[in-house]
Amino acid sequence: MPIPDDVTGNELDKDVRQELKSLPKTLAEDVAKNLVMVAKLLDEEPEKAYAYAKVALRLASRVAAVREAAGFAAYGVQKYAEALAEFRAARRMTGSVHLWPVMADCERGLGRPEKALAMAGEPEVQKLDKAGQVEMRLVAAGARRDMGQAEAAVVTLQSPELASHSVQPWTARLRYAYADALLAVGREEEAREWFARAIEADQGGTTDASDRLAELDGVEFMDALDPDADREDDLEGPEDLGQGPEAGGDGADER
Repeated sequence: MPIPDDVTGNELDKDVRQELKSLPKTLAEDVAKNLVMVAKLLDEEPEKAYAYAKVALRLASRVAAVREAAGFAAYGVQKYAEALAEFRAARRMTGSVHLWPVMADCERGLGRPEKALAMAGEPEVQKLDKAGQVEMRLVAAGARRDMGQAEAAVVTLQSPELASHSVQPWTARLRYAYADALLAVGREEEAREWFARAIEADQGGTTDASDRLAELDGVEFMDALDPDADREDDLEGPEDLGQGPEAGGDGADER
């Protein structure tokens, strides 16, 4: 896999670079560059990230950071069984529990929400930091919805973290999930309020809460770059509206 000249491997977190020191220098450098490419491409081009992860895994399968990166790359392309295997391997190597929530989400991806829900009650959850515990709550709520327990999903997301006025990196996603859960049980006005609160916390644009809120308010967006948009406006002059058999004589817009 080609790697740009400006990728050195030094972009990695220092802890990962420390792990790679167990490898011969040249090999460590090659693995580091592939891991950088995984991180760069994971969100926008997950298939390419997965390909780089496979290279790193072939070069250094005994390095926990490599197994973890391979897990996230597989997760990104919805290869949940493979991702779960890599996460389990990384956990065996390090003894860390920080991957517990994403492991549970892999169980959901494999169609085993009951297993994901069981994991939410395991002692490992108490060892997670606050961000990890919130993530586990999100996974558990998703598992409840997978099982057709929409009301239980709403209750699962109710927590001190949700009620807090402070904004943390996970706040927007938690509020968004709660709004979506409320909407699923028909509590539209409350959902609207929580989508708005998600927007307040979503400084990085990690959710589409603004679109969801606009949808609830009946706002429709038109792509200004869509060449067909102007054409449709031209066709909808006073003399065109409501004319022709397809319009039913009432000027209905079928879009």
